[in-house]
Amino acid sequence: MDFSTPIENIPRVGPVMRKRLRTLGIKTVLDLLFYFPSRYEDFSNLIPISDVKINEVCTVQGRILEIKTTRTWKRKMFITEAIIEDKTGAIKSTWFGQPYLSKILKKDDPVFISGKVVVGNNEAYLSNPIYEKTYSQADDIETINSNKLTHTGRIIPIYSEAKGLSSRWLRSNLKFILASSNGKLPETLPEKIIAEQKLLDINRALWEIHFPSSFEKVGKAKERFSFEELFYIELFVLRERAKLNKEKAHSIPFNLDLIKELVSLLPFRLTDGQRKSAYQILKDIEKSRPMNRLLQGDVGSGKTVVAAIAALNAIKAGRQAAFMAPTEILAKQHFQEIAKLLGNFNLNIGLLTGKQDQFRSKKLKNDIVEISRKKLLEKTLKAEIDILIGTHALIQDKVKFGKLGLVILDEQHRFGVEQRAKLVRGSKLIPHLLSMTATPIPRTLALTIYGDLDLSLIDELPKGRKKIITEVVEPEDRTKTYGFIKREVENGRQIFVICPRIEKPDAEKEYLSGWSEAKAVKEEYEKLSKTIFPALKVGILHGKMTSKEKEKTMLDFKNKKIQILVSTSVVEVGIDVPNATVMMIEGAERFGLAQLHQFRGRVGRGEYQSYCLLFTDSSSQKTKQRLKALITCENGFQLAEKDLEIRGPGDFSGTRQWGIPDLMMDSLKDIRLVEKTREIAKEILIEDPYLKKYPILQAKISRFRESIHME
Repeated sequence: MDFSTPIENIPRVGPVMRKRLRTLGIKTVLDLLFYFPSRYEDFSNLIPISDVKINEVCTVQGRILEIKTTRTWKRKMFITEAIIEDKTGAIKSTWFGQPYLSKILKKDDPVFISGKVVVGNNEAYLSNPIYEKTYSQADDIETINSNKLTHTGRIIPIYSEAKGLSSRWLRSNLKFILASSNGKLPETLPEKIIAEQKLLDINRALWEIHFPSSFEKVGKAKERFSFEELFYIELFVLRERAKLNKEKAHSIPFNLDLIKELVSLLPFRLTDGQRKSAYQILKDIEKSRPMNRLLQGDVGSGKTVVAAIAALNAIKAGRQAAFMAPTEILAKQHFQEIAKLLGNFNLNIGLLTGKQDQFRSKKLKNDIVEISRKKLLEKTLKAEIDILIGTHALIQDKVKFGKLGLVILDEQHRFGVEQRAKLVRGSKLIPHLLSMTATPIPRTLALTIYGDLDLSLIDELPKGRKKIITEVVEPEDRTKTYGFIKREVENGRQIFVICPRIEKPDAEKEYLSGWSEAKAVKEEYEKLSKTIFPALKVGILHGKMTSKEKEKTMLDFKNKKIQILVSTSVVEVGIDVPNATVMMIEGAERFGLAQLHQFRGRVGRGEYQSYCLLFTDSSSQKTKQRLKALITCENGFQLAEKDLEIRGPGDFSGTRQWGIPDLMMDSLKDIRLVEKTREIAKEILIEDPYLKKYPILQAKISRFRESIHME
């Protein structure tokens, strides 16, 4: 079997099922093999019917004596009941809301039934059990080979599901693929490592993670895949660091008098975290080796000021700075903020985005003018632009810097040697790199996936900031919340309302996505603007709007022309509206903790008391636990550690924000495994820096590099 085969090429996968699988990120046979269970049910207790006990989970084997479906009058619910008999006795099985079962299961069918034995109406029965039809009746339950079973009679995998895509379907197809492949998936770890670390080989590990012979073997399979993920990340980051250490950069002297002058002109006092981070950066760029530093700081902690200090130091040493933001709105915001921060130092600052280019000339002081792209690029090449701020437009082929010395990235952590070299085509010297993030990253995660970066931390907010009051609002208090929002607006404040999606899906998409309850921005906007707050100015913001529309909406909000802004997660990063005091989040369970923290950081940026109000339809314990963590943790770093602590393997709650698998997220709790994989990766690279003896590693690193987010 070719493991890169598109998933629709296997039996029982038509266009509808293909769409459903894609909602889970499954596009190929290999993707399906690596879609691991979120948990397991133990149905390995195979017993005769006469031995069943109340509240016991078990599997029985027998034939169906009778089966029928009825409908209750009061609740209009379908109930399917079957009597299962073996040579020792009989027991009833009851299914709720599954009328189709009476068409699948027929009288005299031999079956296995797995589930919990409960009591109702003075009789024991199996409640909503899992069934599996067999094609022969075993005489003796002890002779059954559980490996031949898929859904019953063994430890069975349960997967995170999408609407119309069940664990039963996944089990059936995974077993078919594993049996068809016959152990032929190529190994992705060297035999030496497998032997030394006593790991399962890849084919055995896949069988044991999907169809385990014991819980001990589940642990062994997880150990193998956790080791592999961590090992390749460590190998990758260590090679990146080694590659960078061979490069040369311009040494930029630390101009202490200049920095003192800038700091004295700031309208606020720097925090200790800002001072320490700025010092680390300025000492780094003095070296002739390229800096590779990640500046972590909570939302509103003042990372841009630290970046501006580094940029000014580089410019006054005769170098240029490039500042890349993830969106046009943020690029423009940084452009205006840096022009203001460095307004007294006679700098030429350019803005390059996909649509609009601007220029703030030292001759024009604080005036900002439109400029043609051609002219802006000419000035950049001649080193007449001191700082060029923009989006991904900065790494287009036409953009060339004359004297680039420092690259600053906002919320874009992966930017390798090749990407930096693009900015200085023809030069043998690589610019220094400062990457900034407000995304809370657990320490073990930062040391693992950003192990090629040095870390600076701003772990405090500027003095005088009020703590944001965060609450989970019960559904019955919604009207009261609307009253509170109205009072805040009457007091001159502004409100964010966040929804998980843009518009209500059509029936098919709703069915496929499983998001039928998720609030839609357009629907919420209509409700708030026409029904709840008809007298207030309500605006809408989402990703399908053009850049110009988004920019106008944000500008109107900033200039108080909009009082309530209903938005998708497009407001997650960086937008600064000091007058906004309420962040109301619908469907809070749909967002990761780091994302919720980012939303919360959009308020509390001014002098007024601010609030973050969380609405959720979920009653799950894990959702409650996560939202409670958001309330109790005061900063993003505490929150990140808490998220790692409570997150379980297979928990959807936001691992995508870090771009890594759930299984590896769980293994990050094991600091010894993290350290072990790092040491093994180091040993291999010391022995063979170019991995010539390890073609398996070389090939996997190349694929791994493509999967990691490199700008």
